[in-house]
Formats: sequence, C-alpha cells, structure tokens
Amino acid sequence: MKTLILGASGLVGGNCMRYFASQGWTCLGTHFSFETADTVFYNTLDPSDPHNADLDAFQPDVIIHCGALTWVDYCEEHVDESYQKTVVSTHNATKLAERYKAKLVYLSTDYVFDGTRGFYMEEDDTFPLSVYGKHKLKAEDHVREHLTNFLICRITNVYGDEIRGKNFIARLSENMRKKEPMELRLPFDQYATPVNAFDVARAIYLLLSEDKKGLYHFAGTDYLNRVQLAQRVITYFGHEQVSLIPVTTKQLAPPARRPLLGGMSAQLFNEEFPHFRWSNVDDYLQEQKDKK
Repeated sequence: MKTLILGASGLVGGNCMRYFASQGWTCLGTHFSFETADTVFYNTLDPSDPHNADLDAFQPDVIIHCGALTWVDYCEEHVDESYQKTVVSTHNATKLAERYKAKLVYLSTDYVFDGTRGFYMEEDDTFPLSVYGKHKLKAEDHVREHLTNFLICRITNVYGDEIRGKNFIARLSENMRKKEPMELRLPFDQYATPVNAFDVARAIYLLLSEDKKGLYHFAGTDYLNRVQLAQRVITYFGHEQVSLIPVTTKQLAPPARRPLLGGMSAQLFNEEFPHFRWSNVDDYLQEQKDKK
C-alpha cells in the first residue's frame, strides 16, 4: 500500500510513517514548515509550488492529512491563517485524493464539540466554540461533501514520541528532567481523553487494512484534567522545585474558548476491533523513565 502522509514531520504524521513502514507499506512523508531527514517538501497551501515533491511519480493509494495549525489561541487571533492552514489545506488534500483515486484520512478533534458532557460519540451534535474548532469542522464537512472513500479520525490531547517534543506530556517531562524551578498554573476544569500518537497510527492502520470508511473517535483509557495530567508527569519526573497551582479556565482567560468537558468515546472502534489495546499515560511515562 502506497501511503502519502501530509505533515509527516509532526507528532501523528511521524508516528504513522514509522509504524506503516514497519508493516511493509511504502510511505512518502512530507513537511511544510518543519523539515526532517525522512520527509520531502510539499506545500499543502499551494499545489503548484515548483518545489513540491513529485506526487505523480508516487501515485498514492492512501493520503493521510495530518497538517494543520493546532495552536488554539493563536488561531483565535489569526483567523485567516487558521483558515488557510486547516481548511484550505484540506481542500487541496481532497483534490489530491480525487486526482489519485486515493482514500483520504483526515485528523480532526474534540474541539468540534462544546464540552458540556464529555465522552462524545460519533453521532453527537457538533458545536465548536473556537476558531480552531470551527475550522476543523469546516474541513470535516468538506471531506464528507466531496469524497465517499474517506476516514475522519477525531483525536485530542495527543502525546508521544516526536522529534521536537512539542506535546504537553513530552515537553513537561523533559523540562522536569532539567531540575529547574517550575511554576505550573493549569486548569482543573478542562477534561479530555489523552491518546498516544503511536496508538493513533496503529488504529488508522487497522481501519485502512479493513477498508473501513466514515467517522471514528480515538481515545486512550484515561479521562483527566490538566492538573491531573501534570500530576502524573510529576510522579515520574518531578522534583522539589515544581509548583503546581490549580486554577479555572476563567482565571486563565485564554483568547479561545475551550470545551471543558471534552474527550471522546472510542466505543465504535473498540466494538469493531475488540482485541486492540489502547495504552495510557502511565504506560508512556514509564517507558520514558526506563529509557533514561
């Protein structure tokens, strides 16, 4: 299976490329703003960019679109850039899927919900609160309207191994290893279902292998707020100079509204793949501790 991974230098894309390659699939991973040794340049905002990789020569069977602007507060204050990098890039990925008659896998988020109940199912009504969430939903809708052979996989609070270590858990654990003074003001009223990017890659691989289509929610086995998540990291890598201060989201006053009771249920996926094991935050942190 020839798989094109747009945004393969990021967390989810990088894990997809490594896992799919380990299963014997032929992968072409692209980068836009951040280059790695294993990726080639492709401008998802401008398919006519002369520096773009030659996709005609590759002829993908599957396109996984991982690239987007995920900095939620930045999106709120840079609406056009958010639209370009999330919605327009998805329009272009959809055109590529049509061109090559490939299945498109689009990565979305629980920010398409309003966060009034948590553990969202695929059939639940969407109501995004932020620019980021609205643009992710617009991109979802575009995929549904223009393709029949697609997967939309919603994820949230993704963590795991990546070159830049940008995700919350990896960044926090690395900072704690430095033993420097830290003051963490984190919201105790924002709940989510963190998921390991490696599990995301494995789950997508199964869906593709079984030629599944439609919308799926991915979720790890934890349901935590940000304070509890930080406490887990402190258990493994904390030191006496870490100060954790629980606050409300209202006290933090972020530019973008958050779905407070977020997170999703992976019930549909679990019913179709009952032997699949989702890992949890403790699994990952123990692995990181054992490496050191």
